[in-house]
Amino acid sequence: MSAGAVAALLWWLSCCGSALWRYSCNSPDYRIFSTRSAIKLEYEGTAFSEWSVPAACIIQDKSAPTTELRCPIPGVQIIKPIVTGPEEEARHLVVEHSHICFMWYYTVTNDMENLTQIITIWVYDPENANDEEIMWKTNIPSANSLVLTKVLSTLGQKPIIHTLLKRRTYSPDDSMNEGTWTVQIPMASDDVLKEIKGNQVAFQDCFIAHLPFLLTVPMPTIPEAPGSLPLMSPSGTPLITVWNACVPSFVVVVTNMETFQTNDSFHTWTRVRVPPNALSDSERRSVTDVILLNQGTVFLIKGSLYLRTLQEFKRLQSNNGLPKGGIRGIETRRWCGGMYTYKIKRSQSVILAWTENEIYLQYSSFKFVKLITTTELKRILGLPSDDTLTVLSLEYTLHPEEFAVLVQHCSSCATTKKVYVMIYNEYSTHWVCQDFALEIPMDSSLIPHFLYSATPDMILWDRHRVYYCYQNFTVTGTIRTTTGEENLSLLSGDSNIHDVFVDYFGNIIVQMENNIMFYFKINIRDAIKMHVWTSESVKSAFCLSASSLVYMVNIFDNGTVKLQEYPLNLEVQSVTLRTDDKCPYMAFHNNIFQLFYFLDKGESLTVWSQIVYPENVGVYIVVESYGPKILTMQKVTNYEIALGYCTKTTTITFSQDANYESVQDYFNEQEKNSGLALIQLRPSEYSKTCPIAQKVFQIAVGCDAHKYIGVRGFNKTGCQHRDFSYVIDKSYLRQRPPKDLKVRYDWGKYGCPLKIDFRETFQPLIQLYDENGYVKDIEVNFIVWEIHGRDDYSFNTTMTQSGCLNEAQTWESMVAQNQSLPLDEVWGPENYRPCFSYAVGKPGDLNQPYEIINISNNNHILWPTDHTGMYVFRVKVLDPNFSFCKLSTIFAVETYGVIPRPNIYLVVSLLFVLVLVFLSILVFSYFYYLQVYRQFIYDPLHKSQNKQKKN
Repeated sequence: MSAGAVAALLWWLSCCGSALWRYSCNSPDYRIFSTRSAIKLEYEGTAFSEWSVPAACIIQDKSAPTTELRCPIPGVQIIKPIVTGPEEEARHLVVEHSHICFMWYYTVTNDMENLTQIITIWVYDPENANDEEIMWKTNIPSANSLVLTKVLSTLGQKPIIHTLLKRRTYSPDDSMNEGTWTVQIPMASDDVLKEIKGNQVAFQDCFIAHLPFLLTVPMPTIPEAPGSLPLMSPSGTPLITVWNACVPSFVVVVTNMETFQTNDSFHTWTRVRVPPNALSDSERRSVTDVILLNQGTVFLIKGSLYLRTLQEFKRLQSNNGLPKGGIRGIETRRWCGGMYTYKIKRSQSVILAWTENEIYLQYSSFKFVKLITTTELKRILGLPSDDTLTVLSLEYTLHPEEFAVLVQHCSSCATTKKVYVMIYNEYSTHWVCQDFALEIPMDSSLIPHFLYSATPDMILWDRHRVYYCYQNFTVTGTIRTTTGEENLSLLSGDSNIHDVFVDYFGNIIVQMENNIMFYFKINIRDAIKMHVWTSESVKSAFCLSASSLVYMVNIFDNGTVKLQEYPLNLEVQSVTLRTDDKCPYMAFHNNIFQLFYFLDKGESLTVWSQIVYPENVGVYIVVESYGPKILTMQKVTNYEIALGYCTKTTTITFSQDANYESVQDYFNEQEKNSGLALIQLRPSEYSKTCPIAQKVFQIAVGCDAHKYIGVRGFNKTGCQHRDFSYVIDKSYLRQRPPKDLKVRYDWGKYGCPLKIDFRETFQPLIQLYDENGYVKDIEVNFIVWEIHGRDDYSFNTTMTQSGCLNEAQTWESMVAQNQSLPLDEVWGPENYRPCFSYAVGKPGDLNQPYEIINISNNNHILWPTDHTGMYVFRVKVLDPNFSFCKLSTIFAVETYGVIPRPNIYLVVSLLFVLVLVFLSILVFSYFYYLQVYRQFIYDPLHKSQNKQKKN
């Protein structure tokens, strides 16, 4: 009997007869599968007799195809159905004894007015919950859950929501609301990964499991308008399944009946349809590819792209930068770019589109740009100009700035062709030709998937085989099964490969068109055949849930969609327990809690990883990096051996030792030492049974776009919000113009001015902030200048007092050296030179004011004593080794307290007037008293006295 016949016979004996069986439990995603769990058994087929279960397990009805099983004793339980005909496969289920018994349940209410989300949380026991709670279809707790939640709250339990990207925490209100906790969090599209954790509180020796989940801003699905028509894939083609890279619960599935969409992992779903007369019947049945974006869904139909949004359905044409037809494929990112896209404000492509000879990139507003043609790619590859080179496929790698191009090349193009892989970096615009060439038949086609790995690890597949490229294309080959077979179709009844599913944990599932599955892990070169889970008559596909776990989408002939959880880890354990596949280590831990880290100048990152393995096995931790060589890495490894086990802990410190002081080309040096490095930590050996294959994270070195500085004490509150104008005397301006300068004070830009007495010296305290708020006080050198050109202020410290050995830089000297530049650019970290070395600078007058300030040099600003004024300062960090960012900000100061000096002309005029008045009074008094004296001369005094006596 031939090898192919033997393989076909083995396949028939193991899975044929259209019979299968599976199991489930009440815990979502099989998170709790223990001695407390009720295991529900289900057999599909007509040959069932009874269940074969261990004697220690308790089964409700042994003769029923659907029944319930409990195993109160932990261990490996061998379960299988006894049937008439070929023997059914047995499963080896690992039932654990666990103290994790309860789970968190939550509901979300969106408050669009305040842009917040109100999360209602309670505790439930999956084994004592009602059906609505088990199916996650209720908004209120059951009676049992209500009592359980109140009891745990009395014991001190309280849920805390942790965000995994920005490391924030949110606590519930102090008081419970009808037996539930309420947590209010802001809506966020860049911090969607969350986890509910509680206190270590036990009830009846049971704890609550942590619950990771995904929570985004509301993402509406496309409404189904009355009279609209379905979009379908060509008859006989498998399902097309795509999901949003950063929101995996947002999924679109294209079948040969309908196109389905969901925003909650198919707990609910709708149909995607198009208006009548928008497409012909032939076009509606010709969807060959689809991608899902936040702005809408893009379909590839007969060589053209169509965009379906909430409002419209339209064709993307030449005005969008695309050719009139001939598009062979489209692709978007498989892995979420995460915080890198948020932190680095760089333009990155969103969609890759290609024809046979051209590559197009889409950046924003669905505008495409042609990147390159195969004629240019021939020159890069060094191929003869008359050879045939066509674009096979495009795929984004994990690196946010890179994607790969698969091209196929042939000379005579008779029987075979060669496939090459080229990687393009969008930021550096460099092409890298990988050391990889695969020769395949002319009628064969390859589909690539890049894995979740720091280095560009990739798998490719055709209809029958899966090829691997590991460790940056240094390890390549074809996946084999445990029997040594490369052709997976021979082990699955001549069925072709439908899809290959990959996830964030290194799991890889090869799904055949008849739902036979093979499994392997990243860096593993052989695959195992999995138990049959779904009937071959059902069209199904794998997706990622909101908890980043695997589930299946089943599409039935009546046009309905059903979500089915898939216990991947339990199924892998069941298959590998019958083999010699053992994980070489017991535990693999690390303290890497974020996917993305940002380093600025002078900063470092220290992480550790620990592996525990049996003595004499010789496992160690491998640290790999990919990207520009911009970081130095220091490793320290500690060993500990006890009771036959070895614990190896490796501490790694990433830093940068570049010195930017006094370099010739400051900005070019910064550019060379900035970028993104992908780091991964992995054990030197692992197998398919190891839970975590590797830990991947990103380290960006450069300017954080959300980093900024401020001056303590300055804000936009505490003063009257108004703009006003004032005049600066021409003698106070740096350039000494012929006229005074009128300035408009823009409160929106400058904020509230700080009022300072002219006798007080002033040193601004510069503080560093990011999107989370205050970071630290800045202790390095900075400079200030008045943005309108005032120079009527000085500094209280001289160059000698500051310790200068040569003349220090000043605004006067820097303006003289850079006369063609605006004042904002004449002095900065790019041309800063210290004065504390004889080798830098030149001798000069060291009694000049020292115009550089830092938090410790006691250098303060002195105000003029003969007038007050309004000063609008800009401050800039001067130290070239502090940050990649141009850190500067504006603050305003208003001085007061000076008694104005009188004007000489006004004084003379006033004195003249006073003298004139005084003289006038003297003249007036002279004539007045003269008249009085004359009266007394002509009228003697005794006459007046006689008159008085007579009276």
